[in-house]
Amino acid sequence: MGIVNPEERTARGRAYLMCPPEHFAVEYAINPWMDTSAPVDVELALKQWQLLRETLVRLGHAVHVLPAEVGLPDMVYAANGAFSVDGTVYGARFRYPERIAEAAAHRTFYLTGDWRFVEPVEINEGEGDFAYVPGAYGGLILAGYGFRTDPAAHAEAQEVLGRPAISLRLVDPRFYHLDVALAALDDNNIVYYPGAFSDASQRVLRQLFPSAVIADEADALAFGLNLVSDGRNVVLNSEASALAAKLRVAGYTPVPVELSELKKGGGSVKCCVAELRP
Repeated sequence: MGIVNPEERTARGRAYLMCPPEHFAVEYAINPWMDTSAPVDVELALKQWQLLRETLVRLGHAVHVLPAEVGLPDMVYAANGAFSVDGTVYGARFRYPERIAEAAAHRTFYLTGDWRFVEPVEINEGEGDFAYVPGAYGGLILAGYGFRTDPAAHAEAQEVLGRPAISLRLVDPRFYHLDVALAALDDNNIVYYPGAFSDASQRVLRQLFPSAVIADEADALAFGLNLVSDGRNVVLNSEASALAAKLRVAGYTPVPVELSELKKGGGSVKCCVAELRP
């Protein structure tokens, strides 16, 4: 594959929601990356988060801030709080009790804005397990399950949002959410690590996205797939240098950011950023 000219890729202004890590800590372990014995430098986490926010703003995007709440150390991972498409918001219902209260904070944000908010019945963790590819097949929801979100939530999201949902089974606990194994790069294409998915789900992805950028295990372990893309600029963890090179060959512009402290909770760029789709 030859190098694609980045000028052929088009950036589109986005709106995002983020929550500062003012109370960030690893006080419990609900994914394989969390180590309660590893100290967290909250000051450094705040600096890294602020740099991520400034990077998104510099790229021309609007960033809204959800106030952090005491007692919710994982609230910095704002992507998990809901999933929005065309002004409709499908709320989150967290699997673990430690995070349940986060859903109410996100609900309040959307209810104070011009959104149609739908309370979920099924367990789901927002954009942690839902990705949206708006130009594919008239708008396609890719939906992960296996560790956090219940498969029944995929049908519920499809009904709420009026877009077909494709269920993808995650099989490696290191990639416990869809957003650490797959990401939308633009309106029509994705990047993903095949080894995170069942054989059947891999076949589905190959059929739907034959031109996808394929990541390897090292890319995924570096949290490279936990990224945010505007169609041209791809903001990703600075540790994922190999994936950055692959994206550059595919015509995207990698924008590395350092998020070493926030990685201690099992997340990186995308986990910290919920996309708002009015």
